[in-house]
Amino acid sequence: MLCSSSQRVAKDRAIREKQELRFLADVEKLRQRIANGRLVREVAIGEAIGRLKERYPRVSRYHGLSYDAAGRQLLHAPDDAKKAKAELLDGGYLLRTDRQDLDAAEAWLLYITLTRAESAFRTMKSPLAERPIFHHLERRVETHIFLCVLAYHLLVAIETTLLNQGEHTSWATIRQTLRMHQVVTVVLPTDGGRVLRIRKATTPERQHAELYRLLNVPSEIIRPRRTWNTPPPATCSD
Repeated sequence: MLCSSSQRVAKDRAIREKQELRFLADVEKLRQRIANGRLVREVAIGEAIGRLKERYPRVSRYHGLSYDAAGRQLLHAPDDAKKAKAELLDGGYLLRTDRQDLDAAEAWLLYITLTRAESAFRTMKSPLAERPIFHHLERRVETHIFLCVLAYHLLVAIETTLLNQGEHTSWATIRQTLRMHQVVTVVLPTDGGRVLRIRKATTPERQHAELYRLLNVPSEIIRPRRTWNTPPPATCSD
Protein backbone atom coordinates (compact mmCIF):
# COMPACT_ATOMS: atom_id res chain seq x y z
CA MET A 1 0.00 0.00 0.00
CA LEU A 2 1.36 3.40 -0.99
CA CYS A 3 0.95 6.06 1.71
CA SER A 4 1.54 9.78 1.40
CA SER A 5 2.10 12.21 4.27
CA SER A 6 2.13 15.99 3.83
CA GLN A 7 4.13 16.40 7.06
CA ARG A 8 6.67 13.85 5.89
CA VAL A 9 7.20 15.81 2.67
CA ALA A 10 8.78 18.68 4.61
CA LYS A 11 10.81 16.25 6.73
CA ASP A 12 12.17 14.34 3.71
CA ARG A 13 13.14 17.54 1.92
CA ALA A 14 14.80 19.03 5.00
CA ILE A 15 16.91 15.89 5.47
CA ARG A 16 17.93 15.83 1.79
CA GLU A 17 18.76 19.54 1.69
CA LYS A 18 20.88 19.24 4.82
CA GLN A 19 22.81 16.30 3.39
CA GLU A 20 23.19 18.02 0.04
CA LEU A 21 24.78 21.08 1.63
CA ARG A 22 27.29 18.85 3.42
CA PHE A 23 27.90 16.85 0.24
CA LEU A 24 28.59 19.95 -1.85
CA ALA A 25 30.90 21.31 0.86
CA ASP A 26 32.91 18.08 0.80
CA VAL A 27 32.98 18.10 -3.00
CA GLU A 28 34.51 21.57 -2.88
CA LYS A 29 37.08 20.41 -0.32
CA LEU A 30 38.04 17.53 -2.64
CA ARG A 31 38.27 19.92 -5.57
CA GLN A 32 40.65 22.15 -3.58
CA ARG A 33 42.82 19.19 -2.57
CA ILE A 34 43.20 18.24 -6.23
CA ALA A 35 43.81 21.82 -7.37
CA ASN A 36 46.44 22.41 -4.67
CA GLY A 37 48.29 19.23 -5.56
CA ARG A 38 47.66 17.53 -2.22
CA LEU A 39 45.88 14.69 -4.01
CA VAL A 40 47.65 13.59 -7.18
CA ARG A 41 47.33 9.88 -7.84
CA GLU A 42 44.31 9.02 -9.99
CA VAL A 43 43.56 5.89 -7.95
CA ALA A 44 43.49 7.88 -4.71
CA ILE A 45 41.20 10.47 -6.29
CA GLY A 46 38.84 7.71 -7.45
CA GLU A 47 38.78 6.29 -3.91
CA ALA A 48 37.99 9.74 -2.48
CA ILE A 49 35.07 10.10 -4.90
CA GLY A 50 33.82 6.65 -3.88
CA ARG A 51 33.97 7.55 -0.19
CA LEU A 52 31.95 10.71 -0.85
CA LYS A 53 29.23 8.69 -2.58
CA GLU A 54 29.15 6.17 0.29
CA ARG A 55 28.95 8.93 2.89
CA TYR A 56 26.00 10.69 1.20
CA PRO A 57 23.96 7.97 -0.54
CA ARG A 58 20.73 9.97 -0.31
CA VAL A 59 22.02 12.84 -2.49
CA SER A 60 25.09 11.57 -4.35
CA ARG A 61 22.84 9.78 -6.85
CA TYR A 62 21.75 13.20 -8.14
CA HIS A 63 25.31 14.35 -8.77
CA GLY A 64 27.81 12.98 -11.27
CA LEU A 65 31.41 13.06 -10.06
CA SER A 66 34.41 12.10 -12.17
CA TYR A 67 38.08 12.98 -12.57
CA ASP A 68 39.52 14.47 -15.72
CA ALA A 69 43.12 13.19 -15.70
CA ALA A 70 44.13 15.31 -18.72
CA GLY A 71 42.89 18.55 -17.21
CA ARG A 72 43.70 17.45 -13.64
CA GLN A 73 40.34 18.60 -12.33
CA LEU A 74 37.26 17.22 -10.63
CA LEU A 75 34.15 17.23 -12.81
CA HIS A 76 30.80 17.76 -11.12
CA ALA A 77 27.53 17.43 -13.09
CA PRO A 78 24.26 17.77 -11.09
CA ASP A 79 21.38 15.70 -12.49
CA ASP A 80 18.47 18.10 -11.95
CA ALA A 81 15.96 15.88 -13.78
CA LYS A 82 16.65 12.90 -11.50
CA LYS A 83 16.48 15.14 -8.43
CA ALA A 84 13.15 16.65 -9.52
CA LYS A 85 11.75 13.15 -10.07
CA ALA A 86 12.85 12.12 -6.58
CA GLU A 87 11.18 15.17 -5.04
CA LEU A 88 7.84 13.93 -6.37
CA LEU A 89 8.23 10.92 -4.07
CA ASP A 90 8.80 13.00 -0.92
CA GLY A 91 6.37 12.05 1.82
CA GLY A 92 5.61 8.67 0.27
CA TYR A 93 6.27 5.27 1.81
CA LEU A 94 5.10 1.70 1.27
CA LEU A 95 3.42 -0.64 3.73
CA ARG A 96 3.65 -4.35 3.02
CA THR A 97 1.72 -7.11 4.75
CA ASP A 98 0.80 -10.73 4.13
CA ARG A 99 -2.67 -10.14 5.56
CA GLN A 100 -5.25 -10.58 2.80
CA ASP A 101 -8.22 -9.61 4.97
CA LEU A 102 -7.25 -5.96 5.45
CA ASP A 103 -8.24 -3.03 3.31
CA ALA A 104 -5.97 0.00 2.95
CA ALA A 105 -7.43 1.92 5.92
CA GLU A 106 -7.23 -1.10 8.23
CA ALA A 107 -3.62 -1.85 7.25
CA TRP A 108 -2.60 1.75 7.90
CA LEU A 109 -4.38 1.79 11.29
CA LEU A 110 -2.60 -1.42 12.29
CA TYR A 111 0.73 0.09 11.28
CA ILE A 112 0.06 3.22 13.35
CA THR A 113 -0.88 1.02 16.31
CA LEU A 114 2.47 -0.77 16.04
CA THR A 115 4.37 2.52 15.97
CA ARG A 116 2.44 3.66 19.07
CA ALA A 117 3.42 0.43 20.84
CA GLU A 118 7.09 0.93 19.91
CA SER A 119 6.90 4.53 21.12
CA ALA A 120 5.39 3.32 24.40
CA PHE A 121 8.31 0.96 25.02
CA ARG A 122 10.80 3.75 24.29
CA THR A 123 8.95 6.10 26.64
CA MET A 124 8.91 3.59 29.49
CA LYS A 125 12.60 2.75 29.05
CA SER A 126 13.86 6.34 29.07
CA PRO A 127 11.58 9.16 30.35
CA LEU A 128 9.78 6.85 32.80
CA ALA A 129 13.07 5.16 33.78
CA GLU A 130 11.93 1.55 33.51
CA ARG A 131 15.50 0.56 32.78
CA PRO A 132 17.96 -0.17 34.19
CA ILE A 133 16.32 -2.25 36.94
CA PHE A 134 18.50 -2.57 40.03
CA HIS A 135 16.11 -4.71 42.08
CA HIS A 136 17.10 -8.27 42.94
CA LEU A 137 13.80 -9.64 44.27
CA GLU A 138 11.17 -10.74 41.76
CA ARG A 139 8.29 -8.94 43.50
CA ARG A 140 10.23 -5.69 43.46
CA VAL A 141 10.98 -6.03 39.74
CA GLU A 142 7.30 -6.69 39.03
CA THR A 143 6.30 -3.68 41.14
CA HIS A 144 8.83 -1.50 39.31
CA ILE A 145 7.44 -2.50 35.91
CA PHE A 146 3.84 -2.15 37.11
CA LEU A 147 4.46 1.42 38.29
CA CYS A 148 6.07 2.29 34.94
CA VAL A 149 3.06 0.90 33.04
CA LEU A 150 0.72 2.79 35.39
CA ALA A 151 2.69 6.00 34.81
CA TYR A 152 2.49 5.44 31.04
CA HIS A 153 -1.30 5.05 31.23
CA LEU A 154 -1.46 8.37 33.08
CA LEU A 155 0.82 9.99 30.49
CA VAL A 156 -1.37 8.79 27.59
CA ALA A 157 -4.54 9.85 29.43
CA ILE A 158 -3.13 13.38 29.79
CA GLU A 159 -2.13 13.59 26.11
CA THR A 160 -5.48 12.17 24.98
CA THR A 161 -7.47 14.55 27.18
CA LEU A 162 -5.63 17.51 25.67
CA LEU A 163 -5.91 16.13 22.12
CA ASN A 164 -9.69 15.72 22.45
CA GLN A 165 -9.87 19.43 23.24
CA GLY A 166 -7.77 20.47 20.26
CA GLU A 167 -4.45 20.83 22.09
CA HIS A 168 -1.83 18.89 20.11
CA THR A 169 1.12 18.54 22.45
CA SER A 170 3.42 15.88 23.86
CA TRP A 171 4.19 14.83 27.41
CA ALA A 172 7.73 16.22 27.05
CA THR A 173 6.32 19.67 26.23
CA ILE A 174 3.78 19.48 29.07
CA ARG A 175 6.48 18.56 31.58
CA GLN A 176 8.76 21.33 30.33
CA THR A 177 5.94 23.87 30.69
CA LEU A 178 4.83 22.76 34.17
CA ARG A 179 8.32 22.54 35.62
CA MET A 180 8.21 26.30 36.20
CA HIS A 181 5.20 25.92 38.53
CA GLN A 182 6.84 24.79 41.75
CA VAL A 183 6.22 24.23 45.42
CA VAL A 184 8.40 26.32 47.75
CA THR A 185 8.98 26.67 51.47
CA VAL A 186 9.03 30.19 52.92
CA VAL A 187 11.03 30.45 56.16
CA LEU A 188 10.11 33.36 58.48
CA PRO A 189 12.10 33.78 61.74
CA THR A 190 10.31 35.68 64.53
CA ASP A 191 11.50 37.86 67.40
CA GLY A 192 10.67 35.17 69.92
CA GLY A 193 13.08 32.73 68.35
CA ARG A 194 10.40 30.59 66.75
CA VAL A 195 10.47 29.89 62.99
CA LEU A 196 7.37 29.83 60.78
CA ARG A 197 7.61 27.62 57.70
CA ILE A 198 5.00 28.01 54.99
CA ARG A 199 4.85 25.32 52.34
CA LYS A 200 2.93 26.57 49.30
CA ALA A 201 2.82 26.60 45.52
CA THR A 202 3.91 29.52 43.41
CA THR A 203 1.29 31.45 41.44
CA PRO A 204 0.58 29.62 38.16
CA GLU A 205 1.36 31.54 34.99
CA ARG A 206 -1.07 31.79 32.09
CA GLN A 207 0.20 28.66 30.29
CA HIS A 208 0.04 26.66 33.53
CA ALA A 209 -3.53 27.74 34.26
CA GLU A 210 -4.59 26.85 30.71
CA LEU A 211 -3.19 23.31 31.03
CA TYR A 212 -4.94 22.83 34.38
CA ARG A 213 -8.20 24.07 32.86
CA LEU A 214 -7.99 21.66 29.91
CA LEU A 215 -7.15 18.76 32.24
CA ASN A 216 -9.91 19.78 34.69
CA VAL A 217 -7.57 19.86 37.68
CA PRO A 218 -7.31 22.67 40.27
CA SER A 219 -4.58 25.23 39.69
CA GLU A 220 -3.89 25.23 43.44
CA ILE A 221 -1.78 22.08 43.48
CA ILE A 222 -1.45 22.06 47.31
CA ARG A 223 -3.02 24.05 50.11
CA PRO A 224 -0.59 26.20 52.10
CA ARG A 225 0.73 24.40 55.17
CA ARG A 226 2.11 26.32 58.14
CA THR A 227 4.36 24.78 60.75
CA TRP A 228 6.02 26.41 63.75
CA ASN A 229 9.42 25.29 64.94
CA THR A 230 11.05 26.19 68.19
CA PRO A 231 14.84 25.95 68.09
CA PRO A 232 16.37 23.79 70.84
CA PRO A 233 17.72 25.72 73.84
CA ALA A 234 21.35 26.69 73.64
CA THR A 235 23.70 24.69 75.87
CA CYS A 236 26.96 25.80 77.34
CA SER A 237 29.81 23.76 78.70
CA ASP A 238 32.77 24.60 80.93
